[in-house]
Amino acid sequence: MISLRPVLNVLGFLYVGLATAMLIPAMVDVAARNADWQAFVMSALITGLIGLLLSVAVGGALTDGLDIRQTFILTTLSWLTLPAFGALPFLWLGVGYADAVFEAVSGFTTTGSTVLSGLDSLPPGLLVWRSLMQWMGGVGIVVMAIVLLPFLRIGGMQLFQSESSDRSEKIVARSVELIRLFGITYLFLTFVCVLAFLLTGMTVFDAINHAMATISTGGYSTHDASFAYFTNPAAGWVAVTFMLTGALPFVLIIQALRGRPLVLWNDPQVRALLGLVVLTSLAVTVYLGAALEMNFSEALLASTFNIVSIITTTGFAMGDYTTWGPPVVGLALLLTFVGGCTGSTSGGIKIFRFLVFFGTVRAHVRRMVRPNRVMSEQYANTRLTPELSFSVLAFLVVYMGSVGTITLALSGFGLDIVTALSAAATAISNVGPGLGPIIGPSGNFAPLPDGAKWILSFAMLMGRLELFTVLVLLDPDFWSR
Repeated sequence: MISLRPVLNVLGFLYVGLATAMLIPAMVDVAARNADWQAFVMSALITGLIGLLLSVAVGGALTDGLDIRQTFILTTLSWLTLPAFGALPFLWLGVGYADAVFEAVSGFTTTGSTVLSGLDSLPPGLLVWRSLMQWMGGVGIVVMAIVLLPFLRIGGMQLFQSESSDRSEKIVARSVELIRLFGITYLFLTFVCVLAFLLTGMTVFDAINHAMATISTGGYSTHDASFAYFTNPAAGWVAVTFMLTGALPFVLIIQALRGRPLVLWNDPQVRALLGLVVLTSLAVTVYLGAALEMNFSEALLASTFNIVSIITTTGFAMGDYTTWGPPVVGLALLLTFVGGCTGSTSGGIKIFRFLVFFGTVRAHVRRMVRPNRVMSEQYANTRLTPELSFSVLAFLVVYMGSVGTITLALSGFGLDIVTALSAAATAISNVGPGLGPIIGPSGNFAPLPDGAKWILSFAMLMGRLELFTVLVLLDPDFWSR
């Protein structure tokens, strides 16, 4: 029997931390003389009380750390329950239940899909809470991707297991120092991003909110027009820089900040990500100049910004790129699946999985030509073992199967195929806007039926949990001794 006491102990601490974070937007509303501060205080009291009761009830249960199965349960329960508490302020402010949960799930998973409109006139505390959820979610994603998933061996993540780390089944105890480094780096990058936005002429409020949403590759904005609201092109280029930063491996960012900048360029997935961004941005820039007669600087910024936003799964928009013609719409749909690097705040399939997949296919083709030849494909300096290749291929199959299943389910609510497919893809990949007039960059998810919003909320969680983290809990063997 799996002991849930350590899991509940950690959850209790997380709820108390979340309750403390809720006081930040409350203070913002107090400073703005907005009565909505009460919604955040009441939500904080409920969340904090439940967290304290859990921690007291199972106090001391974490002394021996967590084993693999407890970590699976903790990871899933954390991402399921934190958005449920995060939705409380929306409920207090009169947002419908399905919409409140959708907005909170989208925030914590850094998806960026929204059901809210009229953002320019919303209370400041609510806007800060949306950004703060994404910022906290980004921290959780990095910790999960670097500390937990490699040991859970999900979708090839074992490739990034540290050679010097403890390979035993106990996970939590050895990770404290690593998490501390991530936290400091995350705070530093956010602070630098805030300063950079301020230099472009943003207000302090906009700079802080957009910095949190940018470094977490979340995409919530304080304006309905997203980044099209800002007239200074420098704001767009700053966003491009920090969206890409958020999509890089945080372990390598830490090493680069410690005086080894070349470690970033030496990583194959970083080179592949930057190469993809450059090639697609230049191709779309040329297309916009030829087809829509945009001037070069405008076309370069618009294409680079929107492509980086999609690839890094941030979800900011600079204009409605779905009006640029079918070639751009098709490219946007394909790029929705890509994602950034592993160990980053990005969603999607991840660049390294594509590299492993292409390496596996290349080796198979070569064996077809010379069956007796021994092939040894590598990722960086690591040999691609059959287990690793199978893990990535299994992930890709389940990923695309999930997109197909969710598309079919959404179609059952009467959604057209473009809306259903792009909504499924953007939810699983945690990107944000979809395609079409309803959920495209110029729309939002409010018009969708509540049933579709619940399905998409589940899809966002599945995508953020790398699918198998949830699926393994459905296996009866997981719960057996």
